[in-house]
Amino acid sequence: MRIGLLRRYTPDLPAFMEAHGFTSAEIEFRPGEGLEPDTASLDDVRRMRDDLAARGVRLSSFASYGNLLDPDPAEAEADTRRLRTVMGWANALGVEVVGVMAGRDPSLPPLANVPRFKDAFTPLLREAEDLGVKLAIENCPKFHAWPFRGTNIGYSVEVFDAIFDAVSSPNLGIEYDPSHPVMMLMDYLEWVYRYADRIFHVHAKDAEVVWREIKRNGIYADHAFRYRLPGLGDVDWGRLVSALVEVGYRGDLDIEGRHDPVYADDLEAAGLVLARRHLEQFVPAVVPAPVPA
Repeated sequence: MRIGLLRRYTPDLPAFMEAHGFTSAEIEFRPGEGLEPDTASLDDVRRMRDDLAARGVRLSSFASYGNLLDPDPAEAEADTRRLRTVMGWANALGVEVVGVMAGRDPSLPPLANVPRFKDAFTPLLREAEDLGVKLAIENCPKFHAWPFRGTNIGYSVEVFDAIFDAVSSPNLGIEYDPSHPVMMLMDYLEWVYRYADRIFHVHAKDAEVVWREIKRNGIYADHAFRYRLPGLGDVDWGRLVSALVEVGYRGDLDIEGRHDPVYADDLEAAGLVLARRHLEQFVPAVVPAPVPA
């Protein structure tokens, strides 16, 4: 289990990660930033992998977070095409997990989107199985306040149960981010135990429920919660990592920065290092085999 970063790739990323002790990376591909799925080649991605490996960083996951259920067919088709490109790169480079969003037509309630999810993801999961790639849906609502019409239905137990019932594939799972259950007042440890064998990748991101704001303006307030770096929010990382190890998770923890309002901009690098130091208290470098009886 290594501690790394979720980032879009830039040429200065490998040196930064080596200098500050990060040893795994989830690379997100999106239009307009870093290596773009519409324009980059497999050779570009292979050079990225080699640059990171030369600095002691392994690829834990790729990510393509488009909305495959977008009500605009052209947008849904473009995001599906980008995901297929990233899946192909993952297969070619031996990256087992690709992080995705389940998608959503925001005009429909989450469960009403499940039939569309089944139509969109059934063929993709067959392709993923052929490629030896796992698709991991991040449990992010993709909205922060009113109106509650985000672009990802995969944020509640009710919906994930419906998704797993609708599409039966061993290559469909969860990219677990504990910050989202925290900000929705869910039990973030229960997710680990409920979906133990479905957790394919983990984001290390924290969240803080801002009770002073809720007491003034209610749970629908824009600032009722805020994302934080690990160790600065409401997640007990010792208990969470212990639960992950207990259920058999042996993947990496990749810190998702950018969102912390305190350690932002020119303070982000310092915040990422603080987060790594906090997580290192709990993350086993090696999980040994059981001691023979």
